[in-house]
Order: sequence, then C-alpha cells, then structure tokens
Amino acid sequence: MAMLRLSLRDFVIVESLELDFASGFTALTGETGAGKSILIDAIQLLLGQRGDATVVREGASRCELSAEFDTPSTLTVWLDEQGFDSQETVLLLRRQIDAQGRSRAWINGTSATLAQLKALSEHVVDIHGQHAWHSLTRAAAQLDLLDAYAGVDTRQVQRAWQEWQQAQQELEAAQSHQSEAQAQRERLQWQVAEVEKLSPGPHEWDDLNASHTRASHAQALLEAAQSSSEALANERGGAQDP
Repeated sequence: MAMLRLSLRDFVIVESLELDFASGFTALTGETGAGKSILIDAIQLLLGQRGDATVVREGASRCELSAEFDTPSTLTVWLDEQGFDSQETVLLLRRQIDAQGRSRAWINGTSATLAQLKALSEHVVDIHGQHAWHSLTRAAAQLDLLDAYAGVDTRQVQRAWQEWQQAQQELEAAQSHQSEAQAQRERLQWQVAEVEKLSPGPHEWDDLNASHTRASHAQALLEAAQSSSEALANERGGAQDP
C-alpha cells in the first residue's frame, strides 16, 4: 500500500503542511532537529497511537491530521466488517486532538475508534525502528505475503471461514440450550416422581392447608393459655389469692 498524501494542521510546531507523494521510493532527509520525526509521529497518531494535548501547536485550539492511501483489495473485507465505506479507491484517515486532549478519528468519513485505527495499521503501514516491532514476525503478515506471491484471492475463503465460525457458534449455543433443557426435564421428572410417591387424594391439599392453619395458631393459643394460668395462680393479687 502506498501513501498518497499527508496533511498536518497545528501539529507540534507545524502550522500547516501538505505533502503529496509520487509513485516509487520516497526519502525524507535532513539534519537532526529538522522535523523528520514529527512526520513519523503524525503517521503513528493516524494509525491509532494515543495522543494528548502536547501535540497541539501552542496557541491553537486543536490539531488536525489526515493521510490518504491507495486501498488494496485485501482491505475490502475488513472495511466491510467494520462498517466503513469499502468502495473508494482511496483510503482516507483523519484525526483531531484538541487542546484539552480529547481525540476524534475517522476512516473514509465514518467515525472510528483508536482500536480500529490500530487494527487498520496492520494493513496500511509498517514502521521499522531500533525498538519497533516488525510485521514479518506476525503469522498473519506471513500468510498475506504467501497469498500475494501465489496470486490467491482469499476473500471468498475468508467469507466462508466467517460463515463457518458463525455456524459453529450457533451449533454450540444450540447444544448448550439442549443440555439445559435436558437438565430441566430430568428435574421435573424427579419432582413428578416424588409427588406420585405421596399419592395425594383429591381433597388432601385442602385438608393439609386447614391443618397447617390450625397448627400455626397452636403456638399463639398455648402462649395465651399460659399467660392466663399465670394470672390466676399469681401469689400476689392473683384470682386464686385468698
């Protein structure tokens, strides 16, 4: 994938910058402090790196970054899955960070999260540095290189794999529901068997309720009788006191 254009507004010390990249190899050169790293920092922010208010040029309310890339066919499936426009031949990334550190991002004009920008970066740019990671160590990148060398279009296989994954998830959910239904069935069968052991009569439930009601009143009646007995037998002032 080739970068076509890079635009910066009020970024660090840059008031305004527009870079158009021609096809082929491009080299940015200059002495230490010339600002080469500022361009790399801008690209990293566009690819999901976290930023704060320090990247906003002093006196400005916000910085604005944008970059255009040509869109490879291998990126179409990912854009569709994430809900972004995949019909454009140019991939447009935009990022704003205001003086309070709040950030917003867009992919092809649609609002995006930093996580989505980071995921997209694996398809867009590989930044190599002394301590930077290298995409060639990732299995996904190795597969992409192998498929590209073989001239294989993997989009149909990817869709088939996604459909298989969906079917697998639905199957696992159905099996889980079946297990729950079986457990519920066994529990109900046990409860029915326990009731059948009791062999209740047609009106036994009403009789049991009546007995329960009488038994629940027994404690209150016993306490009332005990209190009455104590009042009658009290040695001082009782009803039986001579």
